[in-house]
Amino acid sequence: MKIVKLGLVALIGGVFLVGCKGETKKEVEAVEQVETAATETNEVAGNMEQATFQIEGMTCALGCAKMIEGKLSGLKGVKEAMVDFDSKTATVVFDDAKQNSESLTQTVQKIANGAYTVENLEVKAL
Repeated sequence: MKIVKLGLVALIGGVFLVGCKGETKKEVEAVEQVETAATETNEVAGNMEQATFQIEGMTCALGCAKMIEGKLSGLKGVKEAMVDFDSKTATVVFDDAKQNSESLTQTVQKIANGAYTVENLEVKAL
């Protein structure tokens, strides 16, 4: 009976060792695919530009400003987006082949059913 128990324990242990290695390899491959996609997304196809503009309609730093910053940061081709609630200023660094001043403006103005407006937009090449 002891031999059967030891054999069963060895068999189960072997299955876990082999099974875990397969899962680890799959997880590594999944992470590599995500990293490759992120690298491809961040490749610069055009020229980098910086847009600076005022945002009217914000009422709080954590809700409004951070939400707008997050939406802008999530756009394809945007390298960096910062929204300062106190000065009501947004600064966005972006690839001009993937975004433009009109798309940035539309993104901000679509948030919260048009609660925010973009004013004094200036774009300069970096």
